[in-house]
Amino acid sequence: MSPEHVLANMAVILALGIGAQWIAWRTRIPGILLLLLAGFLAGPVAQQLSAHGWLPFGEAFFVDPERLFGHQLLGPMVSLAVGVILYEGGLTLELREIREVGPVIRNLVSIGAVVTWLLAAAAARWILGMTGGLALLLGAILVVTGPTVVGPLLRQVRPQGPVGPALKWEGIVIDPIGATLAVLVFEVVRGSNTPWGTVVGFMETAIYGSGLGFLGAGLLIFALKRHLIPDMLENACSLALVIAVFAGANLLHHEAGLLAATVMGIVLANQKSVTVHHIIHFKENLRVLLLAVLFVVLAARVDLDTLLLALNWRVLGFVAALILVVRPAMVWISTAGSSLGFNEKLFLAWMAPRGIVAAAVASEFSLRLVEDGMPEAAQLGAVTFVVIISTVALYGLTAGPLAYRLGLAQPTPQGVLILGAHPWAREMALALQRMNVPVLLVDANRGHVSEARLAGLPAEHANVLSDYVDNELDLGGIGRLLALTPNAEVNMLAAQRFSEEFGKREVYSLQYPKSGTSERHDVTHSGARTLWGEKATFDSLSERFARGDVVKRSRLTPEFTYKDFQRYYGDEALPLFLVDNEGRLSIFATDNRPTPEAGTTLLSLVTPNAAESTRIATTSVRSRPTPSERPPSAAGASEPQA
Repeated sequence: MSPEHVLANMAVILALGIGAQWIAWRTRIPGILLLLLAGFLAGPVAQQLSAHGWLPFGEAFFVDPERLFGHQLLGPMVSLAVGVILYEGGLTLELREIREVGPVIRNLVSIGAVVTWLLAAAAARWILGMTGGLALLLGAILVVTGPTVVGPLLRQVRPQGPVGPALKWEGIVIDPIGATLAVLVFEVVRGSNTPWGTVVGFMETAIYGSGLGFLGAGLLIFALKRHLIPDMLENACSLALVIAVFAGANLLHHEAGLLAATVMGIVLANQKSVTVHHIIHFKENLRVLLLAVLFVVLAARVDLDTLLLALNWRVLGFVAALILVVRPAMVWISTAGSSLGFNEKLFLAWMAPRGIVAAAVASEFSLRLVEDGMPEAAQLGAVTFVVIISTVALYGLTAGPLAYRLGLAQPTPQGVLILGAHPWAREMALALQRMNVPVLLVDANRGHVSEARLAGLPAEHANVLSDYVDNELDLGGIGRLLALTPNAEVNMLAAQRFSEEFGKREVYSLQYPKSGTSERHDVTHSGARTLWGEKATFDSLSERFARGDVVKRSRLTPEFTYKDFQRYYGDEALPLFLVDNEGRLSIFATDNRPTPEAGTTLLSLVTPNAAESTRIATTSVRSRPTPSERPPSAAGASEPQA
């Protein structure tokens, strides 16, 4: 291939990979499905179009990974990328998450792995008609689930309770275990190892991988703690060190690098000597890029004819056996005697999508066995890709509804995390709470937190930027942030932090003027949306509450419309929130102006009329004000009782 065509191929891979993930974000379709589809289109489909002359500049847009990277580079590149992904996954694993389900996770990645291996191998032997060796190899490959598929689904569903941590830990820890098992079985199938040698090899992998993982983490902690690395090089040094650990472990024992990278990430995530948040953020961004490349490249390697031949009733029956028999049996055996309830076990049993490790291992082993004179091994890769597509599609489309049906998650978390518990923040929180919207206030001022609790509001005394918020705060049912403190910098930092948790669409902050000038801080660069309007600053809102303005709850009807509301309360009325009949909350912002319609409830900041002022003056935050009287409107309509 010419340099221009190589460059065009690389551009196509990146464009398709990032574009597929963007479409997945917009449509909430599992990203891996779109990445695989993009790979198929750029690889085998484009190859057929190019062969018939239907694809302009065919060589430039037809992605052939073998020609692009070469066989000697492609395998190590995929393996290294998977190692970095597992390192990033290990950085998200904190031991505090497994206090309740530690034994369950241990069983899932040990007893459960063996059960999955043997049952999947039996299904491959009886349903697919594979030889014993290939069936055992396919079963070992399909032991893995993986963070690349489980993680996005968990972020989308957000299950409550212990099932979320259990699935996250299983998905990350099982990858190196399953990959190692697959390598050892592969060596037996090729005749280069014995069953006893397999056991010894597994133990050596555990020793070398764990040892180098601890060593790599220790070296990085030592360097960071003594400030031996400048800030600008910390992420680069972390990446270089994990690559060195990965390569060193693989030199000592084949495929020990995956375990070493995972262990290194777990150790760093759970030590208290240095902060690694900036490293985690860097690796998260790198993971997105690696996933974009890996799935497109691996899907482009699949032979279209072999894949079409694999789409038969035997393969579909094998997939059904994995979903309906193998995974439920594995979960029920692994969770026997645990504290998990029936619904939690059922959800665990319905969450085992296969991902990048299975695709990478199956592709590599299939090619090598065919080269060794086993043509029947060609179906390994095709069957694995069918399993990946089927399980990701099924679990991706049904996990959310199932979690909601089982009471383990909320479809769209409506709760609001309010940064600040000062008096008018408490007024707003009370108004939301009366509308059955979950609220949680966080403030570093103990007095404000005490007043909020006396008013019946859930409140926590904490610095929102501290590790406590990440490690201990229960955000179940919470899906939005309102940054309402008088400190613009704190609000912006909090917005940046929680934009990763809730998404930028659900993070809101006040607008603030700079001291002594009319120039305003632009909160949008922090990822936050500007609350209520540019005139709704902390000072202006504080002045309005000080002079007696109140948070008004107004039920809109055909007789009392939003126009009637505006005529009665005038231009000073500031719409804050809108709640529809189904309890869905919308927040007014400079870039989001919900349409108040009949049947919705409007929460707004208003200046009460004389009759309302007399009643409101006798109402304190602690006693929770009652709904307002019905005021006559300029149009002759009346405002219904809230």
